[in-house]
Amino acid sequence: MSLDLAQCSDGELAALALGGQQAAYREFLHRYKEPVYRLIRSSIGDADEALDLTQESFVSAFAALKSYDPARSFQAWISRIALNKCRDWARRRAVRSFFTRADPIEDGFTVAAELPLPDAEAFDRAELARVERAMACLPHRLREVLVLRAIEGRSQAEAAEILDVSEKAIETRLYRARLQLSAIVSNKSCNEG
Repeated sequence: MSLDLAQCSDGELAALALGGQQAAYREFLHRYKEPVYRLIRSSIGDADEALDLTQESFVSAFAALKSYDPARSFQAWISRIALNKCRDWARRRAVRSFFTRADPIEDGFTVAAELPLPDAEAFDRAELARVERAMACLPHRLREVLVLRAIEGRSQAEAAEILDVSEKAIETRLYRARLQLSAIVSNKSCNEG
């Protein structure tokens, strides 16, 4: 008699995976790969990088599976891991960007005012592209709430659990995110920070 893993709870799957059943890991992937990918893709805006970060998120989750609390939602747990991967990716990208814009030290010791790099002449071809660019300008904590609530359709309670904050904090951040997003879209520019 074989066990139907699709009928198992996340806690049961975790126990089976920790017990050495590789099929339990595959079931976790089957259940949560698409939602995690969508979350990451919406957070960073790069489909190729989102694939890599999705894989990294599951590798990290599976490596830390002993710390998963079966009384809590696995999807919330892995979503938190995925958002942490997005934050790490953004920090690495900012550092790389800094070094690619930096002048070689041999060029002198004067520091010129940093001029913004010309964008890739992003034309307003579609409203969606405009909103995605505007979302990229939001601080991470506001963008994450906006992605979880408006794009992923998570409830306020689910978003609070994923981000490990109160529901009131989710409400406040969502309000601020919408205000800032509206201002950025109206001004058609942003200052990333």
